[in-house]
Amino acid sequence: MKKILAVATMMAALATGLPAMADQYAEQTARTLCAGCHGPNGISTNPMSPNLAGQKAEYAALQLQAYRDGKRSDPNMNGISQPLTDEQIKSLAEYYSKLPGGG
Repeated sequence: MKKILAVATMMAALATGLPAMADQYAEQTARTLCAGCHGPNGISTNPMSPNLAGQKAEYAALQLQAYRDGKRSDPNMNGISQPLTDEQIKSLAEYYSKLPGGG
């Protein structure tokens, strides 16, 4: 319940346009929703899940929007991306682009 509340609070803060809260939202979301498949630092140990660390932000945002909008299909990604706004997607993409890449 605390994780849900924390993510909801950060999503609300992101909607107000506060850059520091957007960064916190992205980091919290990455740790709670993305890390299970894409690794805690954006480097996946599962060959079926790509590394996100070091991806270009524009590319990552386009892919996540495509999952959200149903233009790409993956049961996990389509469900996880559904509630994300464009600003939240941008924030997540920028967060992962700043992490050291997986080689």
